Amino acid sequence: MSGSEEGLPFFVYGTLRSGGRNHAVHLAGRCADIRPAVLDGAALHEGPGFPYAVLDATPGRRIVGELITIRPSAYDGALAALDHLEECRADGTGLYVRRRLAVRVVAGGEPRDAWVYLAGPAAEARLRERPALIGSGDWTDRTDR
Repeated sequence: MSGSEEGLPFFVYGTLRSGGRNHAVHLAGRCADIRPAVLDGAALHEGPGFPYAVLDATPGRRIVGELITIRPSAYDGALAALDHLEECRADGTGLYVRRRLAVRVVAGGEPRDAWVYLAGPAAEARLRERPALIGSGDWTDRTDR
């Protein structure tokens, strides 16, 4: 990890959000700050009990989530735990891929770089062929399922 990537916050949009089942297991007690945030230019898709994010240039597409800053002393452990949870592989073939992207903090609207877990190649191809779009872009508001 390069120095410019060290300590990047995470943009979470599904079960890792506050109150989500994976937040309690993997992030609780490690967070220094949690802020509502939006990932513009991406679409949220239903998965088997969890969502997938796919980059999508359709106007107005965005994903609602949280920007989570991890305490420095807990960062390496959190990064390893999230990469494992998301089955993120170094060769880019995992269930998810971790990418550095700009997200917009809701209060103030300032962009911040963050780690975002996007659907991996196989899941992305499947979702582009057979979309399972969550139109609201919000995993906690899936009224359009």
